[in-house]
Amino acid sequence: MKNPVLSYIKEVRNELFKVSWPTKKETVRLTTIVVVVSVVVAAYLGALDFVFSLVLKLILK
Repeated sequence: MKNPVLSYIKEVRNELFKVSWPTKKETVRLTTIVVVVSVVVAAYLGALDFVFSLVLKLILK
């Protein structure tokens, strides 16, 4: 009887060899896109929060 843990590890290893890993250029490009989009969304949400807080202060005054 095979050890199920060893069998699992061998299967995982075999699957990792089948993975199509991105090149360094692709990784840098996609990481840059993620960072830029994250900064834009954060700035948008921050500005929206600022505007809503000003409006709320005016209403409650």
